[in-house]
Amino acid sequence: MDQTDDNRRPVIMPLGDEGLLVRFATALSEPANLAAVRFARRLRQGSPAGVTEIDPNLVSVLLKYDPDRIDFDRLAGEVRLLLSAPAEEQVFVPANHSIAIDFGGDSGPDLEAVAAALGIGVDGFIAAHNAVPLRVLTTGFAPGFVYCGFHPEALRLPRRASIRPPVRPGSVLFAAGQTAINSTPVPTGWHVIGHTDFRNFDPAASPPTRLEEGDIVHFSVAVR
Repeated sequence: MDQTDDNRRPVIMPLGDEGLLVRFATALSEPANLAAVRFARRLRQGSPAGVTEIDPNLVSVLLKYDPDRIDFDRLAGEVRLLLSAPAEEQVFVPANHSIAIDFGGDSGPDLEAVAAALGIGVDGFIAAHNAVPLRVLTTGFAPGFVYCGFHPEALRLPRRASIRPPVRPGSVLFAAGQTAINSTPVPTGWHVIGHTDFRNFDPAASPPTRLEEGDIVHFSVAVR
């Protein structure tokens, strides 16, 4: 298992009566996120008996388990063995997704302010935003909400100073070196730069989300 960004071993801790959290770092970084993504995918190929759900986050992985089948101490021991054992060589080809964005106007009320803050103009920002594919860091926070990263340092901008009331599904959000997309109405402190018809959540589907951590997203300008 790769070391985390702070060069410490992953921390294993209980989360409630039926959860075990493996935390790879206390702050988001590419090495910590990659470690969480890889460990989650490894677990999905063969998790300890009694594990009922695997839920990766930005820098951690939550394992939910059935306490009638396995207790925390035993599960923690098996997780430590997985973390310390060399991973088998696996050829992983991430899924690729193309997502078209309608930038600016009513779709992206913060686009001009974001471009001005970065000093590159609207057209320059759009070109830079779409220039390089991003990796799905995780999904969560709200149904289908997806985080994609990382943008280069030149495109990093903090969140807004104030929170917007719930924005409509498909809003394209930008902050902290990431682009996010919501699938349900949510309040947000991110900058709203556009809108997309893409939805990452369908409660009638199995699984209900289309994107998975580690997938690759290619952004483009929507043609209307």
